[in-house]
Amino acid sequence: MNPRLRNLVIVVVAFVAAVTFFLLMVSAISGRSGQAGEAEPEARPSAVDPDAPVVAFYGDSYTLGTGASDPSHRWSTAISLDRGWNEFNPSVNGLGFVNNRSSTPPDYAPDDEIPKIIEVQPDIVFVTMGLNDNFSMPGRADDIQDAITTDLRTLRDELPDARLIVVEPFWYTDARPDSVEQIIGWVREGAQAVGADYIAGASRWIEGHPEWMAADRQHPNDDGYAEMTRRMEKALEELGL
Repeated sequence: MNPRLRNLVIVVVAFVAAVTFFLLMVSAISGRSGQAGEAEPEARPSAVDPDAPVVAFYGDSYTLGTGASDPSHRWSTAISLDRGWNEFNPSVNGLGFVNNRSSTPPDYAPDDEIPKIIEVQPDIVFVTMGLNDNFSMPGRADDIQDAITTDLRTLRDELPDARLIVVEPFWYTDARPDSVEQIIGWVREGAQAVGADYIAGASRWIEGHPEWMAADRQHPNDDGYAEMTRRMEKALEELGL
């Protein structure tokens, strides 16, 4: 079996076992199904076909799907299922190029998302990072810029045959601090430096629509993720995907 698919199979088996145990516990405690609400997303692959492309998503809560009623509503899963891709999504709440990292690039710890993505040897990698780094501006501006360069260069060097798609960092409020445009600029320049595809405009995809936000007012709800999916579908069509 292809090494990257072996890794995906291991993750899928572990996930199924964990979900089965969880459902049994819930049933024993409550004796009834839970009500619909905001689900805690799972970082898992959506295995479709062993011969289909493996597509990895390097992102934060907006790619993990926090705020959705079910992980199936997140944009990464929606576009993967639509295209028959095997999704690998190790995205993390609060993750940034410097925020909430378990290690400092280029000295990556094994549990950092970059090594996880490299391990599965994906055909396509989406990078949707940068939102959370705004909360470390301007104090860590140099660190953020350096980490963007290092992460993108590492992905390109370690996955030379993968198609690298860098998305303009998402944003969640109509108010936009100056740091939003600064980080967008650094991400765009980093993408250009490694020859990656770049999707512009994503920071405004859910702007001006409070009805697309979950109860926490920080993450999209199902309607918000549906809009992000629609926008991403259009962008990918323009890239020929």
